[in-house]
Amino acid sequence: MPVLAAALVYVAQRGRRAGAHRWWLPPLAAALAMALVPALVVPVKELVARPGTSVMPPGTGYYPSGHTATAAVAYGAAALLLFPWLRSALARRGLVALCAVLDLGVGFGLVRRGYHWPLDVIASWCLCTVLLTALWLFLAHSQE
Repeated sequence: MPVLAAALVYVAQRGRRAGAHRWWLPPLAAALAMALVPALVVPVKELVARPGTSVMPPGTGYYPSGHTATAAVAYGAAALLLFPWLRSALARRGLVALCAVLDLGVGFGLVRRGYHWPLDVIASWCLCTVLLTALWLFLAHSQE
């Protein structure tokens, strides 16, 4: 979340200084995508009511992983916001690689420590792919 917050502030300030039309729209869209994470994950957790691993206390609500979803949308939305401000393809590829490594690390760590089943993490990545694709399409059309 701090990475996304920093990207929101940076892009808003940079867009405003550049005199961009509707400079506030990309940061607002990214913040909305982040707000949709719990709005989508929590009802699915309640509906599926999947029990956790043997490491976790008895209970349900482990599918999909909210931590994975939060990390994926936060890093992904930050990258999508920063893309138009990066000048080189190498910088864009580096940013995508960094986000992928961070997201894989979060997912691997949650599974490795026994907090989630692998399917919990994969389901969150699938959900986030939909959210980030929608954000990417919105941002691409809003800049036209």
